[in-house]
Amino acid sequence: MTPAEVKKLSIEDLRAEATRLRRDIFELRCRTTSDKIPDNSRIGKSRKDLARVLTEQTARRAATKTAATAAKN
Repeated sequence: MTPAEVKKLSIEDLRAEATRLRRDIFELRCRTTSDKIPDNSRIGKSRKDLARVLTEQTARRAATKTAATAAKN
């Protein structure tokens, strides 16, 4: 998932994607302990995607807070 794709997602989609990625990372880590997974790099890719999603959520929260503060003044 590219940063541009993350920016296009709605807030609800960002939450759903973060939940899906967390579950995916957990399942991949569980599978690595029990048996081999064909692509070990998927864990790292999923972690980076999760970081992108969480960063976008934080940026949107900060923008909303800034806009609300500016509206009060």
